[in-house]
Amino acid sequence: MNLSRRRFIRNIGLGAAGLGLASKKSALASAPVKGDSEKLLVKDPDHPAPAPVGVDRLPLSWHKSAVQRLKDKAATKGVDAIVLEDSWNMTYFTGNFMTKTERPCWVVFPVKEDTIYWYTPGLDNELVKSWWSTEMDYYYDFPHAKGGYPDQGKVVKGQTVDLFEWLLEGFKKRGFAEKTIGFDSEFPPSKMKKLANFLPKAKVVDISPVCVKMRMVKTPEEIALIQRAMNYFSKIHAFGRDYILEKGTQATDFEIAKAAEEFGINLIMQDIKRDGRPHNAVGIKVSIGCRTGRGTAYPHPNQFHHNKVKKGDSLQIAGVVTIGGYGGELYRYYQLAPWDAHREKVWEVVTESVRIQERESKAGVLCMDVAAKVHEFQVKQGPEIQKLLYQRVGHGEGMEGHQPPFIALGDQTVLEEGMTFSVEPGLFDPAHDFGYNPSDNLLVTKKKGVLMGSVPYTKEWMFLKL
Repeated sequence: MNLSRRRFIRNIGLGAAGLGLASKKSALASAPVKGDSEKLLVKDPDHPAPAPVGVDRLPLSWHKSAVQRLKDKAATKGVDAIVLEDSWNMTYFTGNFMTKTERPCWVVFPVKEDTIYWYTPGLDNELVKSWWSTEMDYYYDFPHAKGGYPDQGKVVKGQTVDLFEWLLEGFKKRGFAEKTIGFDSEFPPSKMKKLANFLPKAKVVDISPVCVKMRMVKTPEEIALIQRAMNYFSKIHAFGRDYILEKGTQATDFEIAKAAEEFGINLIMQDIKRDGRPHNAVGIKVSIGCRTGRGTAYPHPNQFHHNKVKKGDSLQIAGVVTIGGYGGELYRYYQLAPWDAHREKVWEVVTESVRIQERESKAGVLCMDVAAKVHEFQVKQGPEIQKLLYQRVGHGEGMEGHQPPFIALGDQTVLEEGMTFSVEPGLFDPAHDFGYNPSDNLLVTKKKGVLMGSVPYTKEWMFLKL
């Protein structure tokens, strides 16, 4: 280390000390908390068996099977080749977790061939070649200059390549010029014009509804991964509750969130097999949020949450946890003493609304009927509750978070076994600076919805005295 670097690091330390930051260790999850909240977690016999430790993602064989099912469905529409562009469809069907940015990327499956063709930016070359690929065409980066491949020693600037046209040229080379091509998205007029110019004899079929429907109904393997993620998430909530009880009004909502997040990451990663190479330890997400007081009064607040916990606050711990891309939401709404009769009633209405959604979410029922049952109950509680209604009851849960269908008055979708939903019949009271918003991952079964979290919906858990 040279002298200037030593001075730089020393000055950073002095600056932190001057701000009072270097005098004590971070107060986050590195400092363990004591508590018995985990003992209160519910042991639900209806929970599916979780994926065992070591099964950290779906195997490639599962994705190949999903592609075959997609091919079978597409073939009934006369499709000769499937083209996926949507990043969630690409991840779901190929199993290749890639970061999607402004760089276009496509994957192509000829329906009657056991092949997979990629059209990708160069930075994904190694991820593609090391997973599942028959052939790969790549452009250097976006925007791509015609002939510009610095990795091949060709530093060419100038003519910008239209990458959709580049893809269509690839179709010609692979014999799709007069075929029926199934795309997972609708085409705007500009794309249709290019398609007509480059492939005038090709036909286009929109297969996006088929892709979305497959992703909506989870297989047993997907459900097992979701349950494993939700089991971890329940323990994260137990840690968060203990943290609130121990740190109390000395903590901020920001601190609680980051402490719970660090705890969750350490908890999960001790069970994840990984060697630092691509395709393992994929789809892992531990995103925890916390807000206390006034910030809970809005469904989607836009202010940064860095507020001291105060007695009398409503407080929410929320977030998303996934393993191998699977998991979901788990929110709990707390009330810190003291509280009044109004807050207690609002809490009771929210909690019973959760139970209604749980009971009504069985296969064969319409999404809008579940929503109506919840909202009818809420409205019957009187005008003081009606004015706290701001949002639908829930949304479909998938890799991307929100997916169809929706537990909403305008969704006529029929529930099917294997669908999963958020559980969010929350109530929000900006006039009194509080709100209660639950969530869970609800699995639709023949008899009812199963809440996959293990965190109780009880006053014992959520009404706290600091």
